[in-house]
Amino acid sequence: MSNCHNLFQTFNRELNIKPTKKKSLMTSRDNLRDEIRDYFKKNHSDYIPFFRGQGSYSLGTMIRTKDDTCDLDNGVYFFPKPSATGTALQGWVWDAVEDVTSVKPQHRQRCIRVVYVNDYHIDLPVYYKSSKTDDNEKPHIAVKNDEWSKSDPKEFSDWFYDVKDANGQLVRIVRYLKAWCDNRSKKMPNGLTMTVLAAQQIVYNDRDDICLRDTLKKIRTSLKADWSCVMPTTPKDDLLENFGGSKDYFFESLQALIEDADIAIDSEKNQLKASKLWKKHLGSYYPEGEDKDVDKQESKLSLIAASILTGKAKLDDQGIIQEKTGVGHLPHKNFGGQ
Repeated sequence: MSNCHNLFQTFNRELNIKPTKKKSLMTSRDNLRDEIRDYFKKNHSDYIPFFRGQGSYSLGTMIRTKDDTCDLDNGVYFFPKPSATGTALQGWVWDAVEDVTSVKPQHRQRCIRVVYVNDYHIDLPVYYKSSKTDDNEKPHIAVKNDEWSKSDPKEFSDWFYDVKDANGQLVRIVRYLKAWCDNRSKKMPNGLTMTVLAAQQIVYNDRDDICLRDTLKKIRTSLKADWSCVMPTTPKDDLLENFGGSKDYFFESLQALIEDADIAIDSEKNQLKASKLWKKHLGSYYPEGEDKDVDKQESKLSLIAASILTGKAKLDDQGIIQEKTGVGHLPHKNFGGQ
């Protein structure tokens, strides 16, 4: 079997957006907030917008896509309940950011999307709460050409922070799943859906490759039994109810990844060959391993380390550590000091 845990750690780092892009993203977010504040102050002074970051950036699960883009959610909140409709408020937010970029914003069902071409996009969902201080009241999100709908991104963030592990493995698994979906040729479940599925089905392991494989198997079992993914927080809707892609394609892609993961983990001794199996599904950011049996090498090094720690190690005339002949060494404690 080939241990690719170290490659997954590198992969996780490669999924991070570059510092320059992160700085640009934060600047754009702040600029949009200023544009919206100024617009409402001049045109609808009865309405004062407030802002809250949410989504994958807040959770730590943001990734750069295969096209080296990313997205950010920036909630726009109004207190108390407005007399204007949600669609009207969305339209005013659209007006506020109309000329910020080279392309017009998109008025989507649940947000205004500002697109920075070939770089990133920022979504601006619109909410209201009757009271700014009542933590028990759930926010309502504006839905285009429809009624307000209960939605509480902070409640979801709090839930995720409560269920995630201290070692960050859940966050990494979510990022791997999102990268996998991003590298498929057809529509896959969105990032929120994969986040909930990962959190509910994760099988923790010291190794990320085994954790990902076993989590995928639990997701497959769950979705085969019941094609649904219910939000654990308000509004507790089924995230897969209106999935616009093909279930057959999803399960075919899932099965192919699991089969190659089994080979990479259980059968393939050469790390380079194992890494290419993972790379086929996870994309170009996944690194290639060493062209050798790294498990065998690690086992050999572990035996040498054990002989040093127990005082059995000897150094022969070729400078090679072994236990049969040569100059003996005192036991080593593996730490410095007196």
